[in-house]
Amino acid sequence: MPEEWTDKEERQYEHVKESAQKRGAKPKRAKEIGARTVNKNRAQAGKTKTASRSSVEDKSPQQRGGQRSGKKGPKGLTLEQLYNEAKKRNIKGRSRMSKAQLAKALGKET
Repeated sequence: MPEEWTDKEERQYEHVKESAQKRGAKPKRAKEIGARTVNKNRAQAGKTKTASRSSVEDKSPQQRGGQRSGKKGPKGLTLEQLYNEAKKRNIKGRSRMSKAQLAKALGKET
């Protein structure tokens, strides 16, 4: 765990990780879920040097409760989240792509 995490954030990470494992997530995925939850909460509380707009302005992980999970309906990653991932992967023409085009370029299902 990162040094900047407080004891409370470490306990939250462990709780989320264990909960994800009980729901059937593999250990690596459970660790990722726990870390993302804590890091998003830290960003929303202003405890990080940099934070994406989607981290700061979106609902907290506790409020969202898996609303964008699953396959039915228009769930999944938001356009902004897809764009940020495309930016990290340096995909050309991303600024003119639709959500479906970004998902296809990233190899994600919509």
